[in-house]
Amino acid sequence: MGCEITTRERAGVINPMYDCQPAGAQYAGIGMKDCIPLVHGGQGCTMFVRLLFAQHFKENFDVASTSLHEDSAVFGGHKRIQDGVLTLVRRYPDLRIIQVITTCSTEVIGDDIEGNIRYAEEQIAKEFPGRKVYVVPVHTPSFKNSQVGGYSECVLSTWKTIAKEKVAPTGKLNIFPGWVNPGDVQLLKHYAKEMGVDASIFLDTQDFDSPMLPDKSIHTHGRTTVEDIRASTGALGSLSLARYEAASTVDFLKKEFDVPGHTVSSPYGIANTDAMLRKISEITGKPIPLSLVEERGVAIDALQDLAHMFFANKRVAIFGHPDLVIGLAEFCIEVELEPALLLLGDDNTRYKKDPRIVALKERVNWDMEVVCNADLWELERRIKDDPKKYDLILGHSKGRYVAIDANIPMARVGFPTFDRAGLYRHPTMGYRGAMLLAEQIANAMFTHMEYVRDREWILNTW
Repeated sequence: MGCEITTRERAGVINPMYDCQPAGAQYAGIGMKDCIPLVHGGQGCTMFVRLLFAQHFKENFDVASTSLHEDSAVFGGHKRIQDGVLTLVRRYPDLRIIQVITTCSTEVIGDDIEGNIRYAEEQIAKEFPGRKVYVVPVHTPSFKNSQVGGYSECVLSTWKTIAKEKVAPTGKLNIFPGWVNPGDVQLLKHYAKEMGVDASIFLDTQDFDSPMLPDKSIHTHGRTTVEDIRASTGALGSLSLARYEAASTVDFLKKEFDVPGHTVSSPYGIANTDAMLRKISEITGKPIPLSLVEERGVAIDALQDLAHMFFANKRVAIFGHPDLVIGLAEFCIEVELEPALLLLGDDNTRYKKDPRIVALKERVNWDMEVVCNADLWELERRIKDDPKKYDLILGHSKGRYVAIDANIPMARVGFPTFDRAGLYRHPTMGYRGAMLLAEQIANAMFTHMEYVRDREWILNTW
């Protein structure tokens, strides 16, 4: 028994687990107010990503494309960048940020992104004197890394472009949760309010769960403003909740503006949430209030009702974003589930040395496999080889067919989730997230018991 860390041996990818870097960059871009990302590539690089966002959030988001064609592939797409930026500035008078996001084709062509941005900025200054639009170069070639790296790169590049000088101390705390749902953003705001902490959540995607108002106005956009980004340089500290999606920007603020930077494990489960709240208390000097202690107690009581009776020794396969997968594995151990397979889906070589995976390796007393640069065929193959080895699958909706074919219960978590209603508005992080996730897992297992008539009696024990 023990933990084995491997890498996908095949050269090709079958049923990829993640999308490409530009997809992650676009998700970061739409998390900012008065911002429209401009994807420098073919229309599909924008259309299919917007479709994913619409499937997940049931909302529409503004993302533009330079609509690259064959002539640009031969002669370069310089004019497409220039025309694209100027068209957006002319059409949207309130626009303040444009991220020019490269794709595999434009990186291979070798278009001079920075040079074209300088030219476009000169034209903007001539045509709109006194108006400032931040045009951000975001290099995200699709043939390496994934949406995880693309998200990180876009956030970092935007901060480098806008945060140019240190402002006066604001007394605020920067919190970078990484790629999370609106429900998680609202939960983090709730924690900050309960502790009396003035916090900025980057990126603030609360309005992705947007209201339908009587005046028919549209509020589906990010809340993070240019002013918020500038003010982050005067914060009393920055807290990264995602090593692979947020830590690079926290490091930038620390290096360039002496903003103390801290990284904690993503707050999935009780112990990780405890550690996050203690770190916030340490940075700000604010105590953890009784209201959160009681919230913790409610969650522990709910988990206790399920753990030993229903979860003990059930083997789980988990796939998705690395910080999410590792955090879910830690949560599983808390509730007596056994994470037996962790799938991390891109070519980042740092995963194998992640201290959280090293700690997991030392804790488990069952067979556990961590597969780096994995795809969903790795999940399907292992389940087909031994269908009785796994009792549950945790991951996003792209793994649904594996679960259906193998007749294994699956709880949806991560991005994208489009075959279950409303999951984006529920937190996965924090005490409440742990409780909701455990209940979702239990209900998936209970429904499966009823469907296959397997140990259904256990539901009527009392």
